[in-house]
Amino acid sequence: LVGNSQFSFAFTDLSDYVFLSLEIRAQLVEQQKCLEQQTEMRVQLLQDLQDFFRKKSEIEMEYSRNLEKLAERFMAKTRSTKDHQQYKKDQNLLSPVNCWYLLLNQVRRESKDHATLSDIYLNNVIMRFMQISEDSTRMFKKSKEISFQLHEDLMKVLNELYTVMKTYHMYHAESISAECKLKEAEKQEEKQIGRSGDPVFHIRLEERHQRRSSVKKIEKMKEKRQAKYSENKLKSIKARNEYLLTLEATNASVFKYYIHDLSDLIDCCDLGYHASLNRALRTYLSAEYNLETSRHEGLDIIENAVDSLEPRSDKQRFMEMYPTAFCPPMKFEFQSHMGDEVCQVTAQQPVQAELMLRYQQLQSRLATLKIENEEVR
Repeated sequence: LVGNSQFSFAFTDLSDYVFLSLEIRAQLVEQQKCLEQQTEMRVQLLQDLQDFFRKKSEIEMEYSRNLEKLAERFMAKTRSTKDHQQYKKDQNLLSPVNCWYLLLNQVRRESKDHATLSDIYLNNVIMRFMQISEDSTRMFKKSKEISFQLHEDLMKVLNELYTVMKTYHMYHAESISAECKLKEAEKQEEKQIGRSGDPVFHIRLEERHQRRSSVKKIEKMKEKRQAKYSENKLKSIKARNEYLLTLEATNASVFKYYIHDLSDLIDCCDLGYHASLNRALRTYLSAEYNLETSRHEGLDIIENAVDSLEPRSDKQRFMEMYPTAFCPPMKFEFQSHMGDEVCQVTAQQPVQAELMLRYQQLQSRLATLKIENEEVR
């Protein structure tokens, strides 16, 4: 096999054609097997994805139920408390209790989000993978029909090349044979003419007549062989032209199949596969991102509540929750006795020294307590 490219055919004999034709046929069969294996691998991959997301959906749903049970267990304990009644009334809670309620709400929120995620996996993502699998199988069957027709057309072209090549070889062989016979007749004619050139005065009349008859026979034979050679030569030229044209057409057909048709067949098998898989996996990514977004939003709410943990405001709320317990009582009023109307401390001379001493003692005690308080801080 020689030529300007890997798709050129030029055979020295028919065995070369048979070898290359068998090689091409085997290659076509191998191509079909490769496409079939690729489709089987895709279907298996899609089946694995379905099984994976089905199991993941079960895990997400089980996790959702466990979170709901966890939240319900502790919510049931708090429903009868005064904090819960206050929460339902105006949500004005102590900051630690508020964090606790937000934590329980976050658990319930995550429970709902994971239930939603499970539903998306089961009723959306898995259904998409099933549809992709069906589409891949259907597209392979369609491409198989197309490839079968293309293979038939290609083998038809190769068979046609084989036929015209045999015809060319046959006519060319006949042309060579006719040429050899013509050359042989020409040699006989030259030989006979050489004999005719001998002196005739010593040749008998009968022999001279035989020579003339022999020359005429050779001339007729030469004319017939010349006509036969011309006819076979013309047939050989036509057959060669037909062979060369068919050879060019065959090379073009093989080139078209391997460079264009084969690529189109692979594209036919791939049609929509990657785009559909992209959409299915993006649905999964979107669901996961939404879950993370919801979780972060809930955690941000809890973080704000944690930042709001503050004892002074809690003390105020606590005292407001129990006003009767922490409301200051009424002042004690001075009750005069038997007409004594003086209601202020008097510093008359007899008690002045005693009052000053008590004042100094109180000042000293306050200073000591202040120092102790600073050390504790």
